[in-house]
Amino acid sequence: MSFANLALQTGMDAIVTGVNLVWVLTVTFLIFFMHAGFAMLEAGQVRSKNVANQLTKNLLTWSVGVIVFFLAGAAVSTIVGGLTGGGSYSITGAFMGLYSPEAGSVTAWTDWLFGAVFAMTAATIVSGAVAGRAKLRAYVSYTIVLAAVIYPVVVGFTWAGGFLATLGFHDFAGGMIVHGMGGLAGLTAAWIIGPRMDRFNSDGSVNVIPGHSLSFAVLGTLILAFGWYGFNVGTAAAPLAMDGGEVTLGSFSYVGRVALVTTLGMAAGAIGAAAVALQKTGKVDTLYVANGLLAGLVGITSIADAIVWPGAIVVGLLAGAQLPIVFGFVEKRLKIDDVCAVFPVHGSAGILGALLFPLFATSFWNGSASFVGLAIPQIAGVAVITAWTVGATFVVFRIIKAMGELRVSAEHEREGLDTSEHGVDTYPEFGKPDTLTDGSGVPVDGTVRTDGGINGSDDE
Repeated sequence: MSFANLALQTGMDAIVTGVNLVWVLTVTFLIFFMHAGFAMLEAGQVRSKNVANQLTKNLLTWSVGVIVFFLAGAAVSTIVGGLTGGGSYSITGAFMGLYSPEAGSVTAWTDWLFGAVFAMTAATIVSGAVAGRAKLRAYVSYTIVLAAVIYPVVVGFTWAGGFLATLGFHDFAGGMIVHGMGGLAGLTAAWIIGPRMDRFNSDGSVNVIPGHSLSFAVLGTLILAFGWYGFNVGTAAAPLAMDGGEVTLGSFSYVGRVALVTTLGMAAGAIGAAAVALQKTGKVDTLYVANGLLAGLVGITSIADAIVWPGAIVVGLLAGAQLPIVFGFVEKRLKIDDVCAVFPVHGSAGILGALLFPLFATSFWNGSASFVGLAIPQIAGVAVITAWTVGATFVVFRIIKAMGELRVSAEHEREGLDTSEHGVDTYPEFGKPDTLTDGSGVPVDGTVRTDGGINGSDDE
């Protein structure tokens, strides 16, 4: 009888572990698919002559960054967590625990991959801020440093058990750790590299340089929103657990609430941005609505596990509403050319969500925590992450700039980075007059039709 119970127990353990691992891998793949959203969102917001460059940066962010994070970044976060949090740590163990985990450790590499897709999300945010003028080698070099050191240190301070975690800093799924950090890095990088040519006039006035495809931008927005459920809901719970020999639902008691507040936050963000844009200009700007939706998601991400739906709506509205205001401030006051609005979407929205946590936390409203007790760790966490991210990014980009490798030449910038950096033309039929998709000669008047043919009497 005891042997039969033991066999059943072992079998149920295997089922629980298998279901939970499949869940983790599924949400991991969902978060990875957010790179498609970033690619489309950023490609839509740049000039047609820079689309291939932006897509290449997104591809290399993942390809280079994930290898670097595997070889160094994941271990660095563990070491920093132990060093700053007062816990035990081993440099050798941090690396070997990943490269050669114990035979019985069935989750080591799965857990690493789940962490890696978060790291690469932080890395790819920066590419949108410096679009249209950064050398590819400069961006890739920064990605290496970010994946190896800058982001892992932030994780070490927080999720890996470092001093901010000990202090009580709350960030559920990366609203500040991932998105806030990425937005701050992007703003710093855009500041150092300087604006695109013709972005600002000598009198300080601003020239609008529109992106080439709103359709791509909106498609990318919706793909990102879809993947965001992996970010928040995926972090919320493992589906199953073992309790006294019985299979029970894991921590699914609140996963529906996380999904709800995530949904309400994104919707409110779009509304908040649309309302402020309407008030400022008398029109509802499509790109503000799209980016406002994302800002709402960023604002809710760090607190989605600890608030209820009224708080989600308020935080989402505020995160969306601040977007046009902060973007205008960065553009008109700071004179920083943040091409894809990565700071107002990810940076300031992430900071806002983290700082609003004490006001909407269920622990504050049910009396189990004080407002001051919740606020101090959040303020400290935002300050530390901001100081580290801005400082480290400043140093890296200043070094690259001093080496003369940060920015493309004026000639290459006017020509477009697709040609100068990659030797391709994203839209050949709309590009140089000597290119036709059907291989035929160039018409005398240089007119190229969208189907690759030419306008002539034979076609009329």
